[in-house]
Amino acid sequence: MTVSEQRLWNWLRNRTFGGFKFRRQAPVGRYVLDFYCPALKLAIEVDGQHHQTPWMAEYDDARALYLQAQGIEVVRIANELLATDSLTAEQVLQHAIVARCEGRS
Repeated sequence: MTVSEQRLWNWLRNRTFGGFKFRRQAPVGRYVLDFYCPALKLAIEVDGQHHQTPWMAEYDDARALYLQAQGIEVVRIANELLATDSLTAEQVLQHAIVARCEGRS
């Protein structure tokens, strides 16, 4: 794991966010998700610089469409954001979790 992924995993492990269990490197279909909460059907992906290349953007788009068809929402967080502004990154995650919880009601 990258330093940013390790930081995120430290936040997500042990049910820190709303009591929800996240798994890391979770397989879904032919894809492996960085972090995944089955109860919320919420995937969190940490994007490094290579995700800005055209071929990777196409791959990410196809992957997101597949996951959305499975009812899984994908939240993408830039590696740089985790490294430089962890408070904002944490707020993005909290917002995504609250939104998924509201969607389940």
